[in-house]
Formats: sequence, C-alpha cells, structure tokens
Amino acid sequence: MDLSVLDSMDPVILRQEIRKLVENILLDSRYGIPLNLGERERLFKEIQDEVLGLGPLEPFMQDPTVSDILVNTHKKVYVERFGKLAATEAGFKDEGHLRRIIDKIVSAVGRRVDESCPMVDARLSTGPASMPSFPPWPSTARSSPSAAFPRTPWNWKTCLD
Repeated sequence: MDLSVLDSMDPVILRQEIRKLVENILLDSRYGIPLNLGERERLFKEIQDEVLGLGPLEPFMQDPTVSDILVNTHKKVYVERFGKLAATEAGFKDEGHLRRIIDKIVSAVGRRVDESCPMVDARLSTGPASMPSFPPWPSTARSSPSAAFPRTPWNWKTCLD
C-alpha cells in the first residue's frame, strides 16, 4: 500500500485495503499469529482507528453517550457520560503514541503544540473541540482534553427535561 495516497483515498476503500494487508500478515505462516474471529476483528478495528482516526480515543469519539474525553497521561483516559466522569481501560502505548495523536489533532487545523506553544484550542473535523496541552512540567502531567459533543444539538427543551 502506498502510504502517500492515504489522504486522497475513499475511507471505505482504505478500510478494506487495511483489512486486506492485516489479513495477509496474519495468514503468513512465518508470523504464526493464531487469533480467533473476535480477536481478529478487534485487531482490524484498532489498526483502522490508528490509521484513520484518533487511535484509542476513536471508540469514544463514535460513542454518542460520551460528552467529554480527558487524557491525563498516556495511561489515564477518562470519559464523561451523562454528567459523570469515569476512568476507562483505554490508554496509549507510551508518551510517544499520545504525542502522535495530539499532533494528528492539531496538525489537521494547521497548528502545533510543543514547549514553545504549550496549549492550543482546535476543533476536530467532526465538530468537537480539542485543547491539547504540552506543559513544561513532567510528562506524567500531560493532558489532552477533548469534548465530544452530542449528535443532536441541545435546545431549551432538552435542557429543561
């Protein structure tokens, strides 16, 4: 697969191509990766989310019950559902992985976040706001809050109900 054409490919076709590539790797006897159907599907989804989305945050971005996502460190991801903040099992491989996802968010709007510009306010293409920060303190304090707004906009009636 020619990675230089990722941005110009139809997302449906791209997902199919990624699936074919992963399937070929899994079928290659040199690697000997025995996975059941559920594990295979999870692997396909995780790789597609990495390439096309926001990695471990993507399932929360697609979940209409999630109103806010807070990433405190690469190991600590929280979501807000129905006004309650809860820890999740999601996490990033390491700080570098988190940094790549933050870069993906801010570069999409032509911005950057680093020690010289430690905080940026960016709106994702799907609508939610994202405010990644790269504080000049230890990496265990890095955070990347991201608001995933409800699918249907609020109005006075929904606020009063």
